[in-house]
Amino acid sequence: MILAIDQGTTGTTCLVFDREGRVAGRAYSEFRQFFPCPGWVEHDAAEIWEVTRRVAAEALAAAGVSGAELEAIGITNQRETVVAWDPETGEPLHRALVWQDRRTAERCAELRAAGHEALVRERTGLTVDPYFSATKIEWLLRNVQGVERAVFGTIDSWLLFKLTGRHLTDYTNASRTMLFDIRRLAWDPELCEPLGIDPARLPLPRPSAGVFGTTTEFGGEVPVAGVAGDQQAALFGQAALEPGMAKNTYGTGSFVLLNCGAEVPPVPEGLLATVAWGIGEEVAYALEASIFVTGAAVQWLRDGLGVISAAAETEPLAASLESNDGVYFVPALTGLGSPHFDPYARGTIVGLTRGSGRAHLARAALEAIAYQAVDAVRAQEAAAERRLEVLKADGGAAVNRWLMQFQADLLGVPVVVPEVAETTALGAAYLAGVATGAWTLERVAERWREAARYEPRMAVAERGRLHAEWTRALERSRGWADPRSAGSASAP
Repeated sequence: MILAIDQGTTGTTCLVFDREGRVAGRAYSEFRQFFPCPGWVEHDAAEIWEVTRRVAAEALAAAGVSGAELEAIGITNQRETVVAWDPETGEPLHRALVWQDRRTAERCAELRAAGHEALVRERTGLTVDPYFSATKIEWLLRNVQGVERAVFGTIDSWLLFKLTGRHLTDYTNASRTMLFDIRRLAWDPELCEPLGIDPARLPLPRPSAGVFGTTTEFGGEVPVAGVAGDQQAALFGQAALEPGMAKNTYGTGSFVLLNCGAEVPPVPEGLLATVAWGIGEEVAYALEASIFVTGAAVQWLRDGLGVISAAAETEPLAASLESNDGVYFVPALTGLGSPHFDPYARGTIVGLTRGSGRAHLARAALEAIAYQAVDAVRAQEAAAERRLEVLKADGGAAVNRWLMQFQADLLGVPVVVPEVAETTALGAAYLAGVATGAWTLERVAERWREAARYEPRMAVAERGRLHAEWTRALERSRGWADPRSAGSASAP
């Protein structure tokens, strides 16, 4: 049995997998979200740890196994989110700054103006953006009392420290910080220096599959043997092990990853290169499009507006309309990600009339998820100089049949959903299993099974019309909060 800890943006899921990759036990819990200023997003790292401990114990109980019976533990996590903690007491010194947080947008603009963009792109495969961890660490160093004694890490590193007492991370999470040379697989002093970050206070990077340490947290002495950021773990869990294979995870945000093999791919503007995983001496890379707000837009309809009481309501609401009646929702609630990367974009709803209702808002939110994925895939196709043949889909929204069909219609290629929907957690379990000998890479590939396939059926002309209207709406969201624009407002 392998325990997979999937520490996400809005909650933690823990699953117990057997040797056949089947789910034997599952548990989930949300945790609090903090929004102290417009564009700021924080989590309580101590709460994340307590929720993770509790949910893991519940998953083991659901599986009917004790911690001592586990062969290994795998961790996958929300990426880029930064925790600062006291290495002696193990206590966080500030709330975690979440990947969605945009408070360092102006600082990133300063870094770009100072000419740092080219070096960041060349060394890390990323762009200078508040999405990544580097400027979040700098903000903590500049603004938090007592942080001079802190060590820093992404959520995987925080959980590894609480489980094993060691200050480690894996290559995939390190590659999301804007501080990591993805070719040398090491922290880059030239990238750390302008931000005042001491590389010695960052975790030691390791391959994704390997023993990071052991824990007695759940009984017995169990190796923590697999770690990967959530999107890389999903790519592995989807068995997209060969170059040219791609997946999209529909979660809080959406993330399209294209396996590019053992070489760092050329990175055009609007896309990212990232470490896909490291196994022993072998490292795979991926071309990534990171979309910041997709499922979070549905959550906003539920929690912010009260338009729906559960995400599942969006499917029948969307299907109740014959068309979108010209209503488009650009969910740039934390700026725009790939391929646009505009931290100053803001959420926009256009086309409303007196006849617009909750069904239009629900449909517009689902359509926006699909439109953003199309923009991402088209950018990847141009970069890779090859057309996508099929898109593997996973994440919470992959159960929404209306959305999956609309996605296939807009892309013009089949969208397939796997038999095991929890591919992020499965990927973490597979990495831990590969490290401990429970699975081989060949076995991982053999285990993948298709559960549902959505074939495109929309006319080409209609597909083009809808996307053109989406593009018009998107342009109206661009640069809205840019402090350089007359009349705009920025966060304090």
